[in-house]
Amino acid sequence: MKKSFLLKICGLKYPENITAIAALQPDYMGFIFYKESTRFCDNILPEIPKTIQKTGVFVDANLTTILETIERYELQAVQLHGSETPELCTAIRNASDVEIIKTFSIDTTFDFRKLEDYETVCDYYLFDTKGKLPGGNGFPFDWKILENYPSAKPYFLSGGIAIDHINTIPTTGLKPYAIDINSKFETAPGLKDITLCKQALLTIKND
Repeated sequence: MKKSFLLKICGLKYPENITAIAALQPDYMGFIFYKESTRFCDNILPEIPKTIQKTGVFVDANLTTILETIERYELQAVQLHGSETPELCTAIRNASDVEIIKTFSIDTTFDFRKLEDYETVCDYYLFDTKGKLPGGNGFPFDWKILENYPSAKPYFLSGGIAIDHINTIPTTGLKPYAIDINSKFETAPGLKDITLCKQALLTIKND
């Protein structure tokens, strides 16, 4: 049965765990190239199927660093999780053929007009919970905020998503392109629970 949304498993760090997650065939796998993160990935990545979008997550990195990382790890997508400008998105687009996912941290005061300058320079938005950290805060934002989403651009839903949320999302009327799971599917930072991740995929496929 066709999935109602795709699945991105983010924050992978350990080679054996990466290989095990790749065997589940999620749609996206995310690797965090931000040194302040407990899920910072500085290992040689094992081979993963080309059908999985290998995604690098950056927080206010410069263009050179992003492009070098794309080449080194053969990334297929980049997720910009800081205050990156539309100009940086354009420069990445001009220099590579990766998908560009621009993240926005959401709270009740979020102004959707912030999206306007990014409409033509990225492929997707990702909405995460606004908290003390750039990401990985571990709790969801109020999804009702997205009832006012003004754009036709597909988006990823992120922010403390747990297994119970996966069945809830379709009942909200939201139609994310993909969901992004991380901390609620771990046994330790960067170490994913294979059973839980498999359950997530099976739940989505059987939706």
